[in-house]
Amino acid sequence: MLTVHQFPCLSDNYGYLLHNSVTGETAAIDTPDGKEYLKQAEAKGWTITHIWNTHWHPDHAGGNAAIVEATGARVLGPQEVVDKIGPVDRVVAHGDSVNLGEHRADVIDVSGHTNGHIAFHIVEEGIAFVGDSVFALGCGRMFEGEPEQFWRALERIKRLSTATVLYCAHEYTAANAKFALHADPDNEELQAYAAEVEQKRARGEWTVPTVLKRELATNPFLRADDPAMQARWGGDAPHETFAALRAAKDNF
Repeated sequence: MLTVHQFPCLSDNYGYLLHNSVTGETAAIDTPDGKEYLKQAEAKGWTITHIWNTHWHPDHAGGNAAIVEATGARVLGPQEVVDKIGPVDRVVAHGDSVNLGEHRADVIDVSGHTNGHIAFHIVEEGIAFVGDSVFALGCGRMFEGEPEQFWRALERIKRLSTATVLYCAHEYTAANAKFALHADPDNEELQAYAAEVEQKRARGEWTVPTVLKRELATNPFLRADDPAMQARWGGDAPHETFAALRAAKDNF
């Protein structure tokens, strides 16, 4: 049995510990704050045995060294973590799989935010840790990639089971909802979602994780192949519409 323990850290990150109750293994999904991860694991009575990095940014891999020093955890991640942060025990890329005991996670290329960004998809559990590739009602800034590359990444996410629970890395949903309503003002399902987000945040509640089915209907970046979105935002191909949306969000 796998358990996901979610907790806030830094200013707006979420940390995730993935625990296998049979083997006792625990994976830290990214490491924005090594000290907080160790504190959370200790409170649960768990020892971090693995680190799974989605990309190199310091608010995702900056706590690797502290956790490894404290626990000897084995680090897995894309080559960019080696290049930017430090050595890992295993470099993984699209098509690879990683294990936590008997449970397997498939590695998916979701590059665009960074050129080596990956996600971890545990099919049997119906969950995916997507880092900064996609958010509730949004997606990551395109710091390193190109629009066609990023759109291909989002297409890979779109092809997962619609029931997949997406564990994204930041509490950005309220701000994303404002842009989504601007981008897609006639979407009634989005309007209801945005109202729910506003109410949750007013109560201090989290809006993450999210479910892919809902994002497919409301997230403007995942809908760049929708004719209505293409008509509103331009572009002869989905990646061109995506590029227009991403540029608009950057300046919103």
